[in-house]
Amino acid sequence: MTLTPRRGRIWHRLGVYMAATLLLGACSLADTEQNYPERSGNTADASPSGEKESVFGSEGLNIFGGKKIDPANNGGGGIGINSFLWRASLDTLSFMPLNSADPFGGVIITDWYSTPDTPDERFKMTIYIVDRRLRADGIKVAVFKQTKNSAQQWLSAKVADDTATQLENAILLRARQLRLDNLEQ
Repeated sequence: MTLTPRRGRIWHRLGVYMAATLLLGACSLADTEQNYPERSGNTADASPSGEKESVFGSEGLNIFGGKKIDPANNGGGGIGINSFLWRASLDTLSFMPLNSADPFGGVIITDWYSTPDTPDERFKMTIYIVDRRLRADGIKVAVFKQTKNSAQQWLSAKVADDTATQLENAILLRARQLRLDNLEQ
């Protein structure tokens, strides 16, 4: 079907009329004087309860369904992992030099560390925080050990089976202490 020049002009005019009607319909002839709250500082963004309001309502936009995550319950905050586990991991391993720390991915990697008592063996650890909740299965620790041979070369060595578990328990204990301290405030 081809449009003749006359039909094309009719469709064009019809489109212009529809657009003008929509634009005029969007304008309101109602009372333009509205009582807006006075702005003082950052309180204009807050509701009467003091919480920030959102375009999507008090619950926000939840694309995947389910319940909104409660920061008071999981120690969340701005990072995607449990902040109590994160802080406890850093506190527990504060004696070791850090190689990298990714708070959004929940990975802490230490550098090799030797104690002054045993300079011929060194340890390296990787901590994975895998949950937003403060749970025992929310943290995984991998421990690596190396020892020096007679040629002064570092060779991989076996780590005691319960070393990672003991570190996980120490981190969990510290995380619980941090959470309790936070609740008391």
